[in-house]
Amino acid sequence: MSLEEKSPSNLLLENQLCFPLYAASRLMIKAYQPHLSKLDLTYPQYLVMLVLWEKDKLTVTEISKLLLLESNTLTPLLKRMEEKGLISRQRDTMDERKVFVMLSTDGRAMRQDAACIPTAILKEVDVLSIEEMKELYSHLGKVLNHLR
Repeated sequence: MSLEEKSPSNLLLENQLCFPLYAASRLMIKAYQPHLSKLDLTYPQYLVMLVLWEKDKLTVTEISKLLLLESNTLTPLLKRMEEKGLISRQRDTMDERKVFVMLSTDGRAMRQDAACIPTAILKEVDVLSIEEMKELYSHLGKVLNHLR
């Protein structure tokens, strides 16, 4: 990758860090789809479930920050999840601007059905060792933290 400010090679696709990140993201989400369709979840809904399985009763703002999603993207998503009976939303009685999101009984039970997904995905992405995946995760975390 060239570091010269105005080098024509800067515009080659092979020199764009964003492209492999974008393509890998799309293909990884595609790999999740067959597993998530069994649970009737979209990938963003799965991410919400992951954070709620880790810590139930979060505010919309907390979920938004954890998942790097804008509230105008998250709110309709949460509404659909509530309609499916996976979560409930409740306004804070002290501060009506705060909305808490909690797992329903069905949402909590789904955790057991979803527990096999990470292992299935690891088997599908069998080109990296566990150590290499941890390293990749660490490097991507650095990029995310810097871009936030």
